[in-house]
Amino acid sequence: MNSKKVKALVLFSGGLDSVLAMKILEKQGIETTGICFSSSFFGADKAQKIAKTNNIKIVVKDFNKEILSLVKNPPHGLGKNMNPCIDCHATMFEKAQEFAEENNYDFLASGEVLGQRPFSQNKEALLKVAKIADEEILRPLSAQLLPETKFEKAGLVDREKLLDIQGRQRNRQIELAKELGVKEFEAPAGGCLLTDPGFASRLKKALEELPEINSEDVDLLKWGRVYWAKLKNKPVLVVIGRKKEDNDNLRVLNKKSDLLLTPQGVMGPDILIRAFGKNLAGSKNVFEVLVSEDQPEGLVDKNFKNIDDLIQKVVDLGGWYITNSRGSKIEFGVFKD
Repeated sequence: MNSKKVKALVLFSGGLDSVLAMKILEKQGIETTGICFSSSFFGADKAQKIAKTNNIKIVVKDFNKEILSLVKNPPHGLGKNMNPCIDCHATMFEKAQEFAEENNYDFLASGEVLGQRPFSQNKEALLKVAKIADEEILRPLSAQLLPETKFEKAGLVDREKLLDIQGRQRNRQIELAKELGVKEFEAPAGGCLLTDPGFASRLKKALEELPEINSEDVDLLKWGRVYWAKLKNKPVLVVIGRKKEDNDNLRVLNKKSDLLLTPQGVMGPDILIRAFGKNLAGSKNVFEVLVSEDQPEGLVDKNFKNIDDLIQKVVDLGGWYITNSRGSKIEFGVFKD
């Protein structure tokens, strides 16, 4: 091993494997920092919590621009839903390598385990990711089953002290966690909304309606009931809350150009309307609705000629979800902070 302090930048998710990868390298005297990426589809809050609990240093980088671009145009295809796993991982390594070079790290590593995930962590996929990223990546948990990296050859890391874990069983990782004093780790789960069938369906529809969709628009797709309409041939996104959590988030995500309506005098769903290419701030303040006993006609594929007709149709639908008000007149007013 070289006498100088070796520094490794490790892709960090907060999961057990990424925690172990860092601990295994630290055991060799290597200085480690985790790098965690955050976007509308996966956050960094849990990873930050796990890092703090295990005395791990991490940096968090925004990944919204990159992942949205890959979702819209995945060079190596999508997974089962809207997840461009191969390209996503490769791009994360590219961004991580940029950070590593800027901050004088000696090599990149990750906690990926050979064969743990059939699509993104088979041997071919792991090597493919490295080739796409044009970077060598050390995977401490499975290193002895993979080709020797230049970092091992150069003596930056001792290959004999790396592992040969493979497959989906996690018994060895659990034992290692006890041995290395890991206090807490994130449960093994997808964690990425792009792999969720329900959300993937919403996003696919959104991309059809609005190919130039951005992360602020994507955030709205996570809450409530999502509908699309058109106003003078321009797309309109309508989100009707299902519960208090939805209403709270719609109020946070509400932009000055949006229209956020809330029922007056009764408990019920907030309604956020975002018309792309039009500022709705000057619309009427109050809309009255006689709540129908039958579900109103939907908004799909409707092209409205004026905003008031669109809003009236939206509040007719929103009012119908207030079941104890059916048959009664209620008002929706513009939400004010």
